[in-house]
Amino acid sequence: MASSLRFVFLHLVVVVVFSAANAQMPGFVSIDCGGTEKYVDDIGLEWAPDTQFIFGETAKVSIPNESRRQYATLRYFPANERKYCYTFNVTTRTRYLIRASFLYGNFDNSSVFPQFDLYIGASHWSTIVIYDENKIISKEMIMLASSPTISVCLSNATTGQPFISTLELRLFNGSLYYTEYEAEFFLSLSARINFGAQSTDSVRYPDDPFDRIWESDSIRKPNYLVDVDPGTTNVSTNMAIDVNLNERPPQKVMQTAVVGQNGTLTYRLNLEGFPGCGWAFSYFAEIEDLNPTETRRFKLFIPGMADVSKPTVDVEENAPGKYRLYEPGYYNISLPFVFSFAFVKTNDSSRGPILNALEIYKYLPINFGSQDASVMASFVSHYPFADLAQEGGDPCLPAPWSWVQCSSDPQPKIVSIMLSGKNLTGNIPLELTRLSGLVELWLNNNNLTSSIPNFSGCLNLRIIHLENNQLAGSLPSSLTDLPSLTELYVQNNMLSGVVPRGLLDKKIVFNYTGNMYLRKERNARTDIVIVLCSVLGAALFVGAILCYYLLAHKKIKFFSEEDDLTKVLPPTKLISSFSELGTETAHRYTLSYLEEATGNFAKRIGSGGFGIVYYGKTKDGKEIAVKVLLNDSYQGTRQFKNEVSLLSRIHHRNLVAFLGYCQQEGKNILVYEFMHNGTLKEHLHAQEKHFGWIKRLEIAEDSARGIEYLHTGCTPTIIHRDLKTSNILLDKNMRAKVSDFGLSKPAVEDSHVSSMVRGTLGYLDPEYYTSQQLTEKSDVYSFGIILLELISGKEPISGTSFGEKFRNIGPWAKFYYESGNIEAIVDPLLQGTYNDIQSIWKIAETAVRCLKQDISLRPSTSEVLKEIQDALALERAPTCEKTEKSFAPALSIDAKYADDSILGSPTGSLGYPELR
Repeated sequence: MASSLRFVFLHLVVVVVFSAANAQMPGFVSIDCGGTEKYVDDIGLEWAPDTQFIFGETAKVSIPNESRRQYATLRYFPANERKYCYTFNVTTRTRYLIRASFLYGNFDNSSVFPQFDLYIGASHWSTIVIYDENKIISKEMIMLASSPTISVCLSNATTGQPFISTLELRLFNGSLYYTEYEAEFFLSLSARINFGAQSTDSVRYPDDPFDRIWESDSIRKPNYLVDVDPGTTNVSTNMAIDVNLNERPPQKVMQTAVVGQNGTLTYRLNLEGFPGCGWAFSYFAEIEDLNPTETRRFKLFIPGMADVSKPTVDVEENAPGKYRLYEPGYYNISLPFVFSFAFVKTNDSSRGPILNALEIYKYLPINFGSQDASVMASFVSHYPFADLAQEGGDPCLPAPWSWVQCSSDPQPKIVSIMLSGKNLTGNIPLELTRLSGLVELWLNNNNLTSSIPNFSGCLNLRIIHLENNQLAGSLPSSLTDLPSLTELYVQNNMLSGVVPRGLLDKKIVFNYTGNMYLRKERNARTDIVIVLCSVLGAALFVGAILCYYLLAHKKIKFFSEEDDLTKVLPPTKLISSFSELGTETAHRYTLSYLEEATGNFAKRIGSGGFGIVYYGKTKDGKEIAVKVLLNDSYQGTRQFKNEVSLLSRIHHRNLVAFLGYCQQEGKNILVYEFMHNGTLKEHLHAQEKHFGWIKRLEIAEDSARGIEYLHTGCTPTIIHRDLKTSNILLDKNMRAKVSDFGLSKPAVEDSHVSSMVRGTLGYLDPEYYTSQQLTEKSDVYSFGIILLELISGKEPISGTSFGEKFRNIGPWAKFYYESGNIEAIVDPLLQGTYNDIQSIWKIAETAVRCLKQDISLRPSTSEVLKEIQDALALERAPTCEKTEKSFAPALSIDAKYADDSILGSPTGSLGYPELR
């Protein structure tokens, strides 16, 4: 129970609800986080403070050249595993723009740039990485509201403290940004550019009635809008532009443009979140006066994407007419992170291409959250003013509510409800009976009334605490049908009637005292049962004594690591002890068989402190690795005993398969499957064997799966104790398996394992070394070092690789990670092998967490595995064929451009046909 309470405390969620109906503009909500009063800013937007938000702290921020009031304050939260949610009331089946902004300003005087995650409900929106304390970072998303509320949540700070400066909600109308994907994907903004802008100021409300922020192309950011062609000039007009079409860019944006006087407009920009599937549209309007004989025709050109060269754009013809919007683009196109594009005039054009504006969004998949989300939303509606109802977002993701626990499934279920002493009144809500995954229900010490409902649909329900309430009526017989029930507490209520016979017959902990009118039915059989139970109990007691006597005389013993096995048992008895340890699945080889298989131990393929490994091939053609332990190695003898004992009972596809053993003529030999590609260490630190980032991530995933099995799939948990790159082996398909269990130990439940320190320098957990208390988090530390090796290609300890300040990989990587310079630790051999730098950030972040000095702050192996899988998902972003609103005229393609017609009817990899 204590561990459950700790779990709840670490996953506290807070929420404040704002109603869009109270905003100044219909559907507009502007929250000044950390502010104290309402006000109207210089552009006419009404801002409201988040003073209802009673959690977190507020701070004032002051930076040069920033006078906007909404950026003078912020709200920040502790760096822990909680999530913090702002929840908006919205109208379902309506599109909204959501914008969050972050201005660090060194509010905590720590100069540690924060990094944390931003979520929409259960869906990951973005990782906020602060690089400059004086720079505003803004994230913007367009989504279709599928429920009456939208929650924006901050969580999972890896450096610094999570914080937020502003949060804005804008209602769209009509078909703006309609896609057939909107039920499954959000649109996350990557670029929205106003070309030909007359200043560096952004265009937004009131010029844009939807308050989109159009950035000026005159702002030159690093790697953003570079490679502008010579001859690119700005043009503008004061004439009204007809923009009442599709996405309706504002007139002020469409009244300016760039023109490629030399025939081309070329740009390059970094698209945040890409590569991946995107929504990309250009906005054109003819705003120059062309002579009757002049023409402006051009094509889109994207290097390496020849199939996007579409029919010729003639703005006046396509719009049609002058001063009208033309909006061609793609609803579903695969784009890279570094996006280069050009508009090139055709040979029959007298004027160069024109470009007024551009928008690009990334499709982000919607995580539909926990399976019980709708049930829990209905449940908390019974207590609208209670604290338990104020924890916004999904009940399980990205962190569970403070009073629930969830399963670890991709779409989790509620497994525990803990509402003891929460002053609950009224009936027990029937929603609780619909939680099919529920294991524990704690409703004790409240003021609940009425009867106990039917929980027969909760087949996994194991523990029920309803004591100390005002429950009335009978104990329902349906409780006897719960197959997993082990504890039932209903004492001190107002229950009446007869206790169901089935409950008395079940082998459960059952307390029903303190119910004045609840009685136990007795009959003649009861006394017989009591006598029989007494006799059976006595027999069991005698049997236990007899077993103890027999075992004592057989001298069966489980040896500790510190026992010298050769002294405890004579050589003739040594191998028999292994059968007592459960080696019935291990084959016992003869020495002559292994000598024949290895050619008399001719081919040496590896060595370690405890022995030498040889290559072998059995008569049936099976390749094997034969590990001969050193005869004079006391440590090797213990390793032999330990590996035979452990590996005979653990089996997983990401653990090297143990085939058998041999003990003959003074030799201790272990036999494993042969791993064709050697060790991870050989590949990482040998230039001729290097491999790319995705392969490194796959190896990390395989290894993490094997370790997760040891930590969660074995009873008791097995701690490997010597994780390192030389103990991760690669098979013929370059899939990884964990090996070498000579130092492994089973964990002791609910306590640390006290043992002599074992391990390899560079991978050894300093906390374990200091305290000599071993937990699975020591393996997590070692795996964090492995992750840093995968990123950097460097060995854990070096006198030269890490400069003058560092000797170990951990402090060196942490220094550059926290300073925001991830490129400084990336292996040069990885250049060009990764698609999204965010995947490297994610693994670096995970590795740094694995190395936390406080072991309680280190992630579990399951968490590490999930982060690796998320990084792989970033790298394996789907490719999308183009689903476009053609660059051709709206109804047909002119015959003179027939050679440029669209090739086929493409279908994007998101699985949808052409949209419009």
